[in-house]
Amino acid sequence: MNAPFIEQKGRQTLAVVDCDIHPAHRTPGELLPYLEPRWREHYETHGVHVRQALPSALMYPRMMAAGMRADSLPEKGGPAGSDLDLLRRQHLDPVNVEFGLLMALSKGGMEERNPGLAAALSRATNDWQIDRWVREEPRLRAGIVVPQEFPEAAVAEIERCAGDRRYVQIMLSSRPSDPLGHRRYWPIYEAAERAGLPIGLHPVGYNGGHPSTGSGWPTFYLQEHYVFVACMEALASSLIVEGVFERFPKLKVVLVEGGFGWAPALAWRMDKHFEKFRKEVAHLRRRPSEYLREHIWWTTQPIEEPAQARHIVEIIDWIGWDRLLYSSDYPHWDYDNPSFAFKFPMTEAQRRMIFRDNAMALYRLA
Repeated sequence: MNAPFIEQKGRQTLAVVDCDIHPAHRTPGELLPYLEPRWREHYETHGVHVRQALPSALMYPRMMAAGMRADSLPEKGGPAGSDLDLLRRQHLDPVNVEFGLLMALSKGGMEERNPGLAAALSRATNDWQIDRWVREEPRLRAGIVVPQEFPEAAVAEIERCAGDRRYVQIMLSSRPSDPLGHRRYWPIYEAAERAGLPIGLHPVGYNGGHPSTGSGWPTFYLQEHYVFVACMEALASSLIVEGVFERFPKLKVVLVEGGFGWAPALAWRMDKHFEKFRKEVAHLRRRPSEYLREHIWWTTQPIEEPAQARHIVEIIDWIGWDRLLYSSDYPHWDYDNPSFAFKFPMTEAQRRMIFRDNAMALYRLA
């Protein structure tokens, strides 16, 4: 086992747990062998049917280089994130990753509209993660992709995979058809709580059929990237106010790639309104801020960087140093190397918590 923390000549060599690594298919057909013959033929003939008009193109608004690091394209061909050896050389080895959590987002079934195909794609993606990545690289762990718009099928997939400790969380899109506090999704949370697995919410490109902002489609990618935050705020408030955490008191939720600087302001605002509207939400026995601080974790990338470092420290003090998880977002353009990403002062104990210990405890990786 790697040592969790070593200081060396002013730069840190860390054994880290990276909570956001994106694997990609080497070829468009790489998932086909993992599909049953019926769905393989359907996929080859009809493709996917998601809630966006141009599913074969990049999400609107488009990103240059598909949002990837310029140096992450494999020399032998294929898209960024598809070469395990390159992942080892560029990230796992030099960064000293003890465990890396896969976030498989490409055509995985989360937002497929055909119920049967959604279930088949989810199952295939989960098997592909194990066969192609985790079995070949013991430092990697998978997330259970589920067809979230079809909770019965999602529960079946959770139950199929949950006994395998190589899966450490359940993945949902942060852009669903309905706010995730809606009771139609509650069977998923019941299954997650029963399995003892956290829910990981990550932005994806198809938006559940809705514009990515509450006021319509943005013009620039700068706007699109920022509204990841708005999605996470909306989902956090939905889960809290609709009573998900009251009904499932052991449920844990990780907000991936949505920032965290907004958390105190959201909690303060919800608490203020709760004092006036508490009769409407009589199912809530505590203030919204208490549910948020007890049930939600945040990943670091892309971390907010205020001009004065102490401001981000104050935010983390409020959230809790035990609620923040390091993430790199490899191989995306805004990749965060842990040796350079954090520009605010931390004690050695705080570094251990963010880079390793919090995730080790949450995902039961020890």
